[in-house]
Amino acid sequence: MIKNILLLTALFVGVVSSYGQMNKVEFIEYDLDNGMHVILHQDNSTPIAVVSVMYHVGSKNENPDKTGFAHFFEHLLFEGSENIERGEYASYVENAGGVLNANTTWDRTYYYELLPSNQLELGLWLESERLLHAKVEIEGVETQREVVKEERRSRIDNQPYGGLLGALEQSMKRAYKEHPYKWSIIGSMEHLDAAEEEDYKQFYRDFYTPNNAVLSIAGDIDIAQTKELINKYFASIPVKNPDIYRPTIQEPPLSGQVRDTVYDNIQLPACVMLHRAPAQGTEDYYAVSMLNTLLSDGKSSRLRKALVDRDEKAMMVMSIPVPMEDPGVILGFNIANMGVGVEDLEAGIIEEIDKVKEELITDQEFQKLRNQIENTFVSGNARMAGIAESLANYHMYYGDANLINTELDRYLAVTKEDIRMAAQKYLNEDNRVVLHYLANESKP
Repeated sequence: MIKNILLLTALFVGVVSSYGQMNKVEFIEYDLDNGMHVILHQDNSTPIAVVSVMYHVGSKNENPDKTGFAHFFEHLLFEGSENIERGEYASYVENAGGVLNANTTWDRTYYYELLPSNQLELGLWLESERLLHAKVEIEGVETQREVVKEERRSRIDNQPYGGLLGALEQSMKRAYKEHPYKWSIIGSMEHLDAAEEEDYKQFYRDFYTPNNAVLSIAGDIDIAQTKELINKYFASIPVKNPDIYRPTIQEPPLSGQVRDTVYDNIQLPACVMLHRAPAQGTEDYYAVSMLNTLLSDGKSSRLRKALVDRDEKAMMVMSIPVPMEDPGVILGFNIANMGVGVEDLEAGIIEEIDKVKEELITDQEFQKLRNQIENTFVSGNARMAGIAESLANYHMYYGDANLINTELDRYLAVTKEDIRMAAQKYLNEDNRVVLHYLANESKP
């Protein structure tokens, strides 16, 4: 439930950093009569099991006048249910020796419990309670309103530069004019304050329905027994809403650079540079992802070597591809060194971008990129929690959970020419939002 920059970064890296590849992930999948999709991965090597449910609802599904609901429900649905006392949801898991958490993106909301495998039934019962009859009542709403407000204050409002979340929020609202990606995941506090109890109940009915959910379980399980338990706890849950709202808005091209200045309580200026990017899973997405790795992933990345080590223009450079169901973004977050102007820092970033547009990367860099991608895929399968989430993601976004075993091929099919093309097509001035963060003292 609690987010920080590391968690956000892990979500952004998404497709690449979450999924393993070298050891094939065996799984079975099927649908319940009520539309819930079930994916089961059996691995009896360690006595743990992950029970997770992913709902196909994120901030982009919200009413423009009632933003923040998807993230708010991530908090609210730990309040309890008709059979779980208020505030006791987490205690069940912790008392069983497990851990639990949840997270929200623009496109989906994800809940999971990591438990000793002999507590599998507990996890299934808890998730069925969340789906069937959670406490969506004014008492819990009022409590969680304050929790969300404090989260915003601590994670965005009181952070230098607004933190990574704040920089993204400022950039996205300038990069999108029509699409619901233009508002932040955490949403509007004014909207949450103005909403009434029935508004929250309606959101629960609209999106927390079995036909909008993927139940993904990974770990030390017996398939036949797990199927029986799933049938016991989920098969009888009725469909609340047969027609889930999916926005169909297509954002027009940015068609020109957007520039602005943000004044903040900071000492060092920063250059935030956002480029619109292709949707995850598209052919161009893989080239853009590898391009981003080339520019900013690791100490030997081009931006780090040029701006931090060689020219000493920046004390920090960071670039993150944000995988989204609809066309997303690449966010660059760069803090200038002492005595370096933000214009000088921006010029250094663009210089490195232009080099990739003009020249093919070297054979050595290309092989390193491929090695990096393979390494992240291999390490991704080391954790049951990662496997459970990956399987759910692949089914929800692509309709093909087996991409957990095959998506690496899409990355390895990217050529040096594709990477140059991605830089030319997406990292251009007409597709760019630039924000200069300056100290309050310099404000005219």
